[in-house]
Amino acid sequence: MTSNTARPDSSLNAARRRRELSALGDDATIDVLVIGGGITGVGVALDAAARGLRTVLVEKHDFAFGTSRWSSKLVHGGLRYLASGGVGIAHESAVERDILLTRTAPHLTRALPQVVPLLPNIGAAQKLLVRTGFLAGDVLRRTAGTSASVLPRSRRVAAAEALRLAPTVRRAGLRGGLLAWDGQLVDDARLVVAIARTAAREGATVLTRVEATQVTGDRATLTDTLTGETLEVTARSVVNATGVWADQVDPSIELRPSRGTHLVFDATAFGGLTASLTVPIPGSTSRFVFAFPAAHNRVYLGLTDEEAPGPVPDVPHATDGEIDFLLDTVNTVLREPLRRSDIRGSFAGLRPLLRTGDDSTADISREHAVLTSPTGVVTVVGGKLTTYRKMAEDAVDAAVAHAHLAAAPCRTRSLPLVGAVSGAARDAIQAPPRLVERYGSEAATVLALADQHPSLTTEVAPGMDVTAAEFAFAVAHEGALDTADLLDRRTRIGLVAADRQAAEPAAKAAFE
Repeated sequence: MTSNTARPDSSLNAARRRRELSALGDDATIDVLVIGGGITGVGVALDAAARGLRTVLVEKHDFAFGTSRWSSKLVHGGLRYLASGGVGIAHESAVERDILLTRTAPHLTRALPQVVPLLPNIGAAQKLLVRTGFLAGDVLRRTAGTSASVLPRSRRVAAAEALRLAPTVRRAGLRGGLLAWDGQLVDDARLVVAIARTAAREGATVLTRVEATQVTGDRATLTDTLTGETLEVTARSVVNATGVWADQVDPSIELRPSRGTHLVFDATAFGGLTASLTVPIPGSTSRFVFAFPAAHNRVYLGLTDEEAPGPVPDVPHATDGEIDFLLDTVNTVLREPLRRSDIRGSFAGLRPLLRTGDDSTADISREHAVLTSPTGVVTVVGGKLTTYRKMAEDAVDAAVAHAHLAAAPCRTRSLPLVGAVSGAARDAIQAPPRLVERYGSEAATVLALADQHPSLTTEVAPGMDVTAAEFAFAVAHEGALDTADLLDRRTRIGLVAADRQAAEPAAKAAFE
């Protein structure tokens, strides 16, 4: 275990990358090499660095390049897993949700009401199942120690309140709604970046555009994909956190990916939706389609769960069948049906599920696994975004035990991420609410950039709620190295092709 005499700052940028990549060739004291810059990989890097271990993370592309930017952006309590008897993972999810909402990332999370409209197509049996499930969710919340002031208890609501939360629901035959609460992220990719920066603040070397090949349990070849230069590194332990690509690093892993698809709409298509409009899928006791408000005045509609065999693409795409399924299901509760012409964009992600048998991917457990290969590589796979911290803790525990590393205990249960702020301190921040929601305590820094350079106050595209100052902040502090990083991950402008095209000149200007 090594100690840092000078605490690094959290800023990631091109200059720091060049400096740390150059220094890496002379460093023979790597304790933990982490491969993969998604939610699990950055979580592992933070956990290891916070324990005092000399940690290096490498990512072939950018933070949250893979599955971690294609989630539902929700912090789930694990309710659906109770229906299939998954009490352990449901409780773990509820505990990790509480940690995110109250300790590590209160600035990037919020409570989200979810309403199931009680229409004639929802019979008494299904209504009872939903209500029972919501009550079980209340029990999960309490056992996880989450206060009702953070996530209120579930209840039945009158038709007027259901319509206030979801104005486009069909009025004819509406008998009210069932209301429960869960957690929502401002954005999944922003959470990944915040964790990566916190890892850097704790002393980790965090490098994007660096590919790891010829990986064993104690070494790897690293290639700077920007320059083509390579170097060999040795490490006391190597953690494979590459998600759906885990079997490419460790061939002993066998995965069965499933695809989850979402559609993107303008917020106006749902008439001021302020809750997750939750629609039971006919024939299922635990699955729902839901529409919920999202960043940049949009609504996301998801979620599918389809097996995705074959080669893993860098960017998965929605199929026509999935689009039809989502539209057909949500239209069962809407006053005016949505059409394909209303869709502004779509996104799909692949879940890295372990192959466990012949069940459908919708039924495969979302529990994570930590496996050690014959070469000594520690692989962490499975799980879900909400439980990333526990996955990381278990992976570092395994690496410490396998390599006999001297490490301090895990600290991440109570370690706030960069920007974390809540309560009165959050209210006191002198910045627009939308900036506070995205940057927390750093919102004032973003605003100061605009004060120093008035040109940065302009929107990156007409009508877009992102300013040039946010692009500048992403380049200087959040490790953005090209326009795609800005448009597709530091912000989610790129989810709508027309918006991406409109904002691209501002993104290019941020690097001039």
